[in-house]
Amino acid sequence: MRKQEEIRDDGRIEIIPEYGRQKLLTYAESFRDLADLFEEDEEREQVPEPSDRQAYLWQKKLQENQGLLAEHLKEMAHIMARVARETCRCRPMGERRFKQMSKLLRESGIQLKDFFEMEHEDGHWEISLTMRNLGERGIRAGESEHISTEDVADFISVAMNTRLCPSKNSPMYLTRDYNTYYFLEEPPYHLLTGFAKAVKEGEKMSGDNYSFYEADTGKLVAILSDGMGSGEMACRDSGRVIEMMERLLEAGFGKESAVQMINGALAAAGQEQNLSTLDICSIDLYTGECEFVKAGAACTYIKRGQLVDRLSAQNLPLGVFQQIEPEIIHRTLQSGDYVIMLSDGVLDALSQGLGEEVLPEIIGRMEYTNPNEIANQILTYCIKQSKGQIRDDMTVLVTGIWDQSEDDSLL
Repeated sequence: MRKQEEIRDDGRIEIIPEYGRQKLLTYAESFRDLADLFEEDEEREQVPEPSDRQAYLWQKKLQENQGLLAEHLKEMAHIMARVARETCRCRPMGERRFKQMSKLLRESGIQLKDFFEMEHEDGHWEISLTMRNLGERGIRAGESEHISTEDVADFISVAMNTRLCPSKNSPMYLTRDYNTYYFLEEPPYHLLTGFAKAVKEGEKMSGDNYSFYEADTGKLVAILSDGMGSGEMACRDSGRVIEMMERLLEAGFGKESAVQMINGALAAAGQEQNLSTLDICSIDLYTGECEFVKAGAACTYIKRGQLVDRLSAQNLPLGVFQQIEPEIIHRTLQSGDYVIMLSDGVLDALSQGLGEEVLPEIIGRMEYTNPNEIANQILTYCIKQSKGQIRDDMTVLVTGIWDQSEDDSLL
C-alpha cells in the first residue's frame, strides 16, 4: 500500500520511489553535462590545414563522432528524466467493491489481497491485482487446477463492465504465492500479420530479416531490414539492425532516436559493416494511428478496399553517413486496412516485367482477407514477372487491422 505522503495533491503518485527518482535525475544531469563537454570540445577543435589530408580526415571523423556521442548522451538523459518523472493516478477500491471482487474471484479459486486502478499519463487505465491461486479448482469435476491470467481477465471484465487483457509482462498463470498481476484496457483494434519470403537463387539463407515487436503500450511495431547483397553476411547485418532496434525501443528510445543511434554505430564500424535498409511501421491499437520510419527502404502500400496508398522515401540506407534524416510518414488506419511492406528484391523482380507501377492496381484488386494469403499472392505475382527467376532475396510483410468485434473470422 502506498503511504499517504507519496500521493500528490492531484491524486497522482510517483511510479519510482523518491530516492530512486532523485538518483535517476542526477544521472540524467550528469549525462547532459557530459554531452555539453563533447559539444564544447567540438566547437573548440581547430581542423588542420587540408595539406595534411590524412590528419584532416581523421580530425573530421573525430568531430563527427563527438557530435554523435553528444546526441546519444542527450537522448539517454531525456529517457532517464522522463522515467524519473513518470506518474500515474492510483485509486484503491472502496471496501464494498473490494469485497465484491474478492467474492467473485474466490468462487474461481483465487484469493485477492490488493486491488488498484491506475490511470497513466497517456490516459489509459491499468488494473493491479495482488492475488494467488488457492489450488482448489482441481477438486471440482472437469476443471483444471491451473488458472491463467486470461481467465482472470475474463472474470474481472464482467465485474468492471470493461474488456480487459493481461499485460504483456504478466506471467501466464497464477501461482500459490501472492504475486501482483496487471491488466490493461483491451484496445478497440486487433491485428493479424502475415509474411512471404523467397531466397535468392544459389543462396541458403535470406539477407532480409524482419520482426513484429509488441509493446506493452498497445502498439505493434513491424520492422524490416534488407542487408546489402545476399547470403550469410547480409543476413547477419540485417539481423543485427533488427536486434538493435528492438532493444532500443524496449529501453524507451523513440523510433527516430533509435534509428540515429543504429546509424551512428554502423557508420563508425566502417568497412567492417555492410549497409542495411530499415523500414518501421508502428500501429497504435487504441487510436489506429500509424507511423512509418524509413531509411533506404522500399515503398510501403496501404490497402483500403480497392484504394491503395503508396508511401515512398528517397533517403539512403543506414551507415552511409554519420548523420541520417529518416523519412517519417503518418497515416490513420481504419478497420479492414492492410499495411504491406516489401524488401527491394520484390520491386527488382517487378522491374523485369510490367514494372512497379502496376503493383498498386494488383493489390487493389485482391479480395483476400488473410494477411498470409495476400503476402503469398504478391510474392507469387512478382516471381512470375521475373519469369520464375529469383535474382534477389524477397520479403513481403502484411499487417491487417480490424475492430475487436470482427475477431477470428479471418483465420
